Amino acid sequence: MDIYSTCVIGGGSAGVMAVLRSVLNNDNTLFFPGTKLHRKRSREFWVRKVENMPGHLDYTRGIDQPNKESLKWLEEGLFKDKFHWKKQRGVVDIKKEENNFIITDSEGEVYKAQHVILCTGVMDVQPHIKESIKDILPFANKQTADYCLRCDGHHILNKEVAIIGHTESTAWVSVMLYERYKVPNMMILTNGEKPEFSEDLLKLLSLYKIDVFEEPIEQVLGDKKSGQLDGFILCCGTSVHAQMCFISLGMIVYNELAKSVGAEVDERGFVLTNSKGETNIPNFYVAGDLRAGVKKQIYTAWDTAVDSADDINAKIRRDKRQRLLDQS
Repeated sequence: MDIYSTCVIGGGSAGVMAVLRSVLNNDNTLFFPGTKLHRKRSREFWVRKVENMPGHLDYTRGIDQPNKESLKWLEEGLFKDKFHWKKQRGVVDIKKEENNFIITDSEGEVYKAQHVILCTGVMDVQPHIKESIKDILPFANKQTADYCLRCDGHHILNKEVAIIGHTESTAWVSVMLYERYKVPNMMILTNGEKPEFSEDLLKLLSLYKIDVFEEPIEQVLGDKKSGQLDGFILCCGTSVHAQMCFISLGMIVYNELAKSVGAEVDERGFVLTNSKGETNIPNFYVAGDLRAGVKKQIYTAWDTAVDSADDINAKIRRDKRQRLLDQS
């Protein structure tokens, strides 16, 4: 069985950058972008226009399209012999065996790799409306329902805005967005949950005239085809007008593979690493949104992926160098 230098798992921003850097470092790289189901569960699938990254404005799918360009270039270019792309495949199991990792893919095939960079990421929690998330998805798909303040906070300028959530983080999201953009009207919809706001935050919400509605959401108002959002009807019959909404319900952290090999996670489930992305399991790295203590952004995903791939390459070169010195 071939032993690959590096195995990259995950096909989002971090995964593609990890592959790109690893292959350009001339390391033999195995790549699992995930199945169609994995893609639908990923942030990458839902991101359309990316306006906070230079050079991305012309893409209608701001992560997917540039990723495809990079992978096509790798597949056809000078380093293609170092690039082993297992299309439409994910990883279902990883085991550490002496100095290698034993990797089983979604088709049951088994591989060996000296190093792993895990980039399975996160997904934003969706609000359940009448026990289903389907009513919000058409608006998330058109970015009138958004999640990331750094990526999409500017979309609310001059609009009426609803924030969906009930935790301290929800209140801080509301406060920060209001302070930045001074929108004409902002409200918090807790969707039937009891607010968990401190006294100081309640004072700020009052000062900024941000109303809090605790009733469950009954209906989303708007055009699902175009994604134009008009607001929400609450179970009590109250209709609230909103042209944008931000969803602040936390994240689903895809850490199952990391935990299966014994990698440590923090209280929120993000994987703990050193400054290069290496976990407590030697040669097992994590990059992108899954990694604890980093911004959940494209540029930080790239940065963490490069750090991990370069650290692996440094180990490979150091080992080869030492063997040469020992033989001389």
